[in-house]
Amino acid sequence: MKWEALAPAALLLLITGCNQMPGVPKPGPEIPRPDAITDFAKLYGENCAGCHGHDGQNGAAFDLANPVYQSWVDDATLHKIISGGEPGTQMPAFGQAAGGFLTDAQIDALVHGMRSAWQKQGALSGMPPPYAAAAAGDGAHGQATYQAACARCHEQENGKVTDPTYLALVNDQTLRTIIVAGRPDIAHPNWQGDIAGRPLTEQEVADIVAWLGSLRVATPGQPYAH
Repeated sequence: MKWEALAPAALLLLITGCNQMPGVPKPGPEIPRPDAITDFAKLYGENCAGCHGHDGQNGAAFDLANPVYQSWVDDATLHKIISGGEPGTQMPAFGQAAGGFLTDAQIDALVHGMRSAWQKQGALSGMPPPYAAAAAGDGAHGQATYQAACARCHEQENGKVTDPTYLALVNDQTLRTIIVAGRPDIAHPNWQGDIAGRPLTEQEVADIVAWLGSLRVATPGQPYAH
């Protein structure tokens, strides 16, 4: 057999042998494109946990693992918040259509993952006020309701919820969400918290939010309006 006939086989053996020599890195697993990742734990850990906390609680932002919240908010609303952000808060837009990096499929994976991990049957034991306010609240009534239902806890805190600096970081919907769904990770009751032995009504929730909203200032964190 002529050398010319053996040359291709010899070259193949040489290449294969080089790949198996000591010091030559072996091919690793294929790394998926960032927009192809749909694993909930990875997506949540990389995009949400920094603010909402590990396992959806004990973070600076609202606890997504709250079963009442998960039973109260619908899929479309969750998708909208993740995709487009929450104006008036520190919640950014993650959807590609709004300048973020997540596809619709990835946002759906986050929503479905939250439902699977944190939604619990029977978490709502009553009829809560709707997610969005149906009518504007009355700030004067809200102040009175706040004093009766909220002040005994919030006025004992160093960082009060009535602080304009705090109110500059949250919008009215966030305030409404905390009042209605509560924050069990920090022992904040939901709308069924005791006020004269009964839950807060939809109007009372709207009134409290209206009063708190009226406390916002144009220059939060500054002692003067310059």
